[in-house]
Amino acid sequence: MKKRICLLVCLLLMLVVSTASAASKINSDGYYKGIRLAGKVKVVDAFPDIKVQIVNSFPDLKVQVVDAFPDEIGKWQFVDAFPDFTIQFVNSFPDIKIQYVNSFPGLP
Repeated sequence: MKKRICLLVCLLLMLVVSTASAASKINSDGYYKGIRLAGKVKVVDAFPDIKVQIVNSFPDLKVQVVDAFPDEIGKWQFVDAFPDFTIQFVNSFPDIKIQYVNSFPGLP
């Protein structure tokens, strides 16, 4: 009886862990914690809205840097003033991972 309970608990834990890790940080509308991931972005050294890591594969978001009209998810225009949100580039423990692209920005 104890072995069955232990086995059941182990299976439930594995299910919970696999479900949690499969969940995307960015919702299907392109929002992360209420922040729409499009628009004017300012890079800061402290107290960002989002901590970002640049990767070459398996990103949470594909980002295209634009000079104007950053109106689609994944299109970012870097600015020094009046940003829509702020980011800090980090090497570990990011909120989201991005990959720079020349076309087709957005969710992978």
